[in-house]
Amino acid sequence: MPARPESERRALWSWAFYDWANSGFAALVQTFVFAAYFTRAVAESETLGTAQWGNMMGACGLVIGLGGPLLGAVADRSGRRKPWLAAFTALCVAATGLLWFVRPEPSFVPLALLLAGAGTVGAEYANIFYNAMLPDLAPPAAVGRWSGWGWGLGYAGGLVLLVLALYGFVGQGAWFGLPREAAVNVRAVMPLTALWYLVFCLPLFCWTPDGAGERVPLGQAVGQGLAQIRSSLREARRYREIGLFLLARMFYNDGLTTMFAFGGIYAAGTFGMSPSEVIIFGIGLNVTAGLGAAAFAWMDDGIGPRRTILWALAGLIVPGSLILLVSSKTLFWIFGLALGIFVGPVQASSRSYLARVAPDEARGELFGLFALSGKLTSFAGPLLVGWLTLATGSQRAGMASVIALFVIGFAGMLLAPAARPKE
Repeated sequence: MPARPESERRALWSWAFYDWANSGFAALVQTFVFAAYFTRAVAESETLGTAQWGNMMGACGLVIGLGGPLLGAVADRSGRRKPWLAAFTALCVAATGLLWFVRPEPSFVPLALLLAGAGTVGAEYANIFYNAMLPDLAPPAAVGRWSGWGWGLGYAGGLVLLVLALYGFVGQGAWFGLPREAAVNVRAVMPLTALWYLVFCLPLFCWTPDGAGERVPLGQAVGQGLAQIRSSLREARRYREIGLFLLARMFYNDGLTTMFAFGGIYAAGTFGMSPSEVIIFGIGLNVTAGLGAAAFAWMDDGIGPRRTILWALAGLIVPGSLILLVSSKTLFWIFGLALGIFVGPVQASSRSYLARVAPDEARGELFGLFALSGKLTSFAGPLLVGWLTLATGSQRAGMASVIALFVIGFAGMLLAPAARPKE
């Protein structure tokens, strides 16, 4: 019997709430708290720490890019995605909680990079299966808005968690009064982030339905998944339009990944922001990004995801370029918050583009390729930032590579066709 509308809405909101749950890892670990803490307090120097963080993110990108399509294809064979989603969510939660043990000493650099890398791999693999669930849940005409609302919820969750981290742990006169010696107040944010992820992912696992599944044994599923990938590569012409989109996304998503990985580092190193200031900037960025994702969700369903992506990329390129030129902290705030408006729409419309055109029988595999397109060259952006920063002694020079990636992605999307819903 078809699900009642109330059950369908509950399933969709529970799915979207996973974005609220996992946003804390990106905001507090990868961007605004732990990344800045690592370069300023754990690594021997900010310049060396920037390079080390870039190398770690690059290595993670390679692992995610190579393994993503196979995992997606295996899930297509079994028809079930929630068990995989649960496993990789658990990996990210565990790695995030263990970051508590990273003390502000260079001897903890290997542990910091290992745990942050494991969390990154877990979060990105989890998103393959999470994203692939959307077309089963939302009607075709509403895929864009639900994708956008999910991203909007994610930024709202990141905002709440950043506020809690600032006023509860890191800022002056913090509510919990944790000591600043050995960065206890900063390190405590990591278990908080892990707990947040663990608690708020539960609605999806309780109320969002999964595919029925064929319960294919793992070994057999892997074999079938490899065969599916080989078949897809042989029949690549069937997915030519999707391939053009994924190629463009490879570049602009690499720019986004690099911007997230180094945003807090850049704010702290180039503009001398304190940990509290970096968190406040992150709060503001989450406000503008959440508003942008929610507002552009309607635009996606109205003019289509391709045009929405092009408008959003233009909105990233202009203020992003200005950020590299200004020296005033005030102007950095203005252009940085303006840039945030367009971050969510690029991500949400990319997800809805593929959800609209991916054939049902290969959806998991194509979302694996979606992860691949976002990670195959994702080692390049962080490595470029790290190496250019190390070679020039300037974070501005390193971050210029981000704008170049946005420009290449914009040019690629001009060649990609509009998303035509699958039959």
